[in-house]
Amino acid sequence: MSDQVVQDRTKEAFKLLTLPELAGLYSLARRLDEGGAEDLVQETLLRAYRSFGTLKTDAAVGPWLKRILVNVFRDVLRKRARAIEEVSVEEMDDFSLYRTIAIEDPLPYSDTLHHDFLSAFAREDVHAVLMRIQDIYRAPLVLHYMEGWSTKEIARLIDVPLGTVLARLHRARKRFEGEMWAYARDAGLLTREEAP
Repeated sequence: MSDQVVQDRTKEAFKLLTLPELAGLYSLARRLDEGGAEDLVQETLLRAYRSFGTLKTDAAVGPWLKRILVNVFRDVLRKRARAIEEVSVEEMDDFSLYRTIAIEDPLPYSDTLHHDFLSAFAREDVHAVLMRIQDIYRAPLVLHYMEGWSTKEIARLIDVPLGTVLARLHRARKRFEGEMWAYARDAGLLTREEAP
């Protein structure tokens, strides 16, 4: 794709530009909302088609679609907001995955305990752990660590203050650690004799 200004605004031009981006778009949608990923992508494409005239260059189509998808997800979060309870800092337990692995020693014959623990997780396992985390915490985690967006960009995209994004990222990391340990135990990734 070139950096030329897009001139063609036909349905075919839209299809040619967006088709190569669908896999990445769907991947991001699954990490944000596994059960609603297809709906997120569909709504994203509808909104993108309606605003196709705002796309300035062919090369910008990927980031443009991802931003639209995040906006769609933000709208979904707003609709769910009444049902979601944020966890206060006081309620966060002082769980440390690093400390727990060292104390519990789930892989007793390992010389590289932490590395071996993390190596037990396949891609699907990491995805399953992500899905255990509430949407409001999972979204900033995925956008920052998996998509590489800055916290300021995330704050702007999901329309919350920067401090809120930073707090949610902190809570998301703590939740992710706790869920990794629980998932490893539940899925049998730890040796049965040593699992607590």
